[in-house]
Amino acid sequence: MRADKARNRDAVLAAAGRLFDAAADPDDVSMDAVAAAAGVGKGTIFRGFDDRRGLIRALYDERAAHAFAAPVPAGGEPAEAALDLLLRTWRFKEQNRVLALALERDGSGSPYRNSSYDRLHAQLATLTARARGTADADFLAHALLGAVRSDLVEHLHAHPGTDPRAGLRALVRSIFATGDDNAQEPPS
Repeated sequence: MRADKARNRDAVLAAAGRLFDAAADPDDVSMDAVAAAAGVGKGTIFRGFDDRRGLIRALYDERAAHAFAAPVPAGGEPAEAALDLLLRTWRFKEQNRVLALALERDGSGSPYRNSSYDRLHAQLATLTARARGTADADFLAHALLGAVRSDLVEHLHAHPGTDPRAGLRALVRSIFATGDDNAQEPPS
């Protein structure tokens, strides 16, 4: 990547990050505002990211790569590793509230179609398979990730009597408690 293009990309991502961090709602962050804050023309953003969805996805993936740089430990208890991963995801989405909502709200920018989701899903599916066998591991990994969707994080933020961390612990316990009981169930 040319130096000026890399510099523009960094400036746009930094500006978009500041704007999303300061916004109350994803719709408050326009491409015009990002361009002005980055000191570039709107065309520079479109050339670098294609559209708003591409910009949101690039910023989300960059932040997620930093937040989840530490790999899930290969050994140890799968339930503990899964809980750690879900709690880190919850914290990440709390810290990046508006950005995470923007990604999940943006139509075909579905939360299920980005590299961060794929990475988390693969890790949880592996942990689930270690604990229960492979029969339902893929689905259960999706179900676990459903518990840390940004819209749920946002909804529960307004319900101070709800402890999402305790709920995540109970959910993980219920999925991982069966151990080998469900490993490789025969087809019905």
